[in-house]
Amino acid sequence: MKLTMFLVAALLVALSLACSKVNNPRTATESTASAVSPDSGTDSNSERGKKMPEKIIKTDEEWREQLTDEQYYVTREKGTERAFTGQYYDLHEEGTFLCIGCGNELFGSDTKFDSGTGWPSFWSPITKEAVKIETDNSYGMRRIEVLCSRCDAHLGHLFDDGPAPTHLRYCINSVALKFDKKK
Repeated sequence: MKLTMFLVAALLVALSLACSKVNNPRTATESTASAVSPDSGTDSNSERGKKMPEKIIKTDEEWREQLTDEQYYVTREKGTERAFTGQYYDLHEEGTFLCIGCGNELFGSDTKFDSGTGWPSFWSPITKEAVKIETDNSYGMRRIEVLCSRCDAHLGHLFDDGPAPTHLRYCINSVALKFDKKK
């Protein structure tokens, strides 16, 4: 039974990746990671950024008290919400997307675009220091994971099939975000 569930999950992940390659056959590789390194200059919104606050470190128990079960699963256990179910994938208001764990400013609505994937997608973080990226080798594939640089919350993944000017797609879980509407 466990093997069957694992195989079904692996098939679903493979299908998801195949769907993301339909519009662009390129895949996220280390070249994508280097394209968004802190020195890459892909940050289009650095004038809005502030000096990064100190690192947030909490115990699992503290995170469980602060976050809902789904928020904890996605941000602390590196889970993924189902496509087209998050509250922000189809949001078109002006404002700033913050980390649900620590309030770190992550993405501006001016870099959000409709990728058709069912998750909020952005072509650039609000500042290059707002997020960090790491290689993710889970589920037998290599992807680029996007994390909050302040509290290490798992946010989503980075792909190189986004629009100009960066050609990047930060595919982010809605449940990992809080939206601060522009007043």
